[in-house]
Amino acid sequence: MAPDPERLARAVAALEAAAAGANPILDETEEEAKAAVRERALGLLDQRARSRAELRGRLKDKDFDSDVIDAVLDDLAGAGLIDDAAFAREWVRQRASRRGKSRRMLDHELERKGVGAGERAAALDQIDPEDERERALTLARKKARSVREVPADRRERDKALRRIVGVLARRGFPEGMSLALARQALDERLGELD
Repeated sequence: MAPDPERLARAVAALEAAAAGANPILDETEEEAKAAVRERALGLLDQRARSRAELRGRLKDKDFDSDVIDAVLDDLAGAGLIDDAAFAREWVRQRASRRGKSRRMLDHELERKGVGAGERAAALDQIDPEDERERALTLARKKARSVREVPADRRERDKALRRIVGVLARRGFPEGMSLALARQALDERLGELD
């Protein structure tokens, strides 16, 4: 395919103007300011993926100029290094499977990280309600294994039940589901101890 002569002529003219010092292709002052922000942003992204809002906040904390931050973030998004939808999907996948977090807790975490409602909803759709329930039951059973003997009275049983419910509540599972699964796990454990 032959090069477009008009486009080639414009490129040559731009290079000649830049070489003569008129109409430079890159503004050196702007590029120096962006370089410091870019270096810090890439360092943060090297540690772990981040949402655009989270990255912007961290860069703002370092007293970089807001316009320069936005320009660098636009460049990084254009290069595919910042993608809130991909960040949210991966966040949900990892924290749901490894940490046993509920949909509600993950939604709250993503909201705090500045991820938009649409991206959050799409990412949370990958969690199957039945899988979430099974994850909660697994956590309840794990905590129930800490019960070493059949409680002597109702007060001791309620104390064990509250501890199991607490594990689920801290991960954001709904109260009703947490209580039902905690009772199930505790009853299973007490059946093993009898």
